Amino acid sequence: MLAFDLGTRDLGIAVGNSLTGTARPVKTQAMHPAHLMWAALDALIREWQPAALVVGLPLGRDGGEQAMSVAAREFAASLTNRYGLPVALQDERGSSQSARRRFADTRSRGLAKRKDATLIDAHAAAVILEDYLAIAGR
Repeated sequence: MLAFDLGTRDLGIAVGNSLTGTARPVKTQAMHPAHLMWAALDALIREWQPAALVVGLPLGRDGGEQAMSVAAREFAASLTNRYGLPVALQDERGSSQSARRRFADTRSRGLAKRKDATLIDAHAAAVILEDYLAIAGR
């Protein structure tokens, strides 16, 4: 499975395994220009051959929709149309904070450098995917 954390400038991407319930960051991809983003996604789909895709759905604290929720739903629809794969939306509340904590922990153990912070969106995508897998596995 591949998961995506949609931002206004960047797209975090993670890969995960439904058997182990784990995910790891792959990359952060600039969303503009769009044709380059789609070319990069095409290559990732060919490389990983995922059975399904997961898109983080940004919701407000109260669980309500917000402007980025619409963008995430449109992105999910574009993925469905382009790749013909099942696409699930996963509540992403708290994923960015969890990703920052994970990155800080990884860095404190000497396994990441400050420059690796550019992958924070990909770490958030990994959190989103692990949350999805935990719910789907129940």
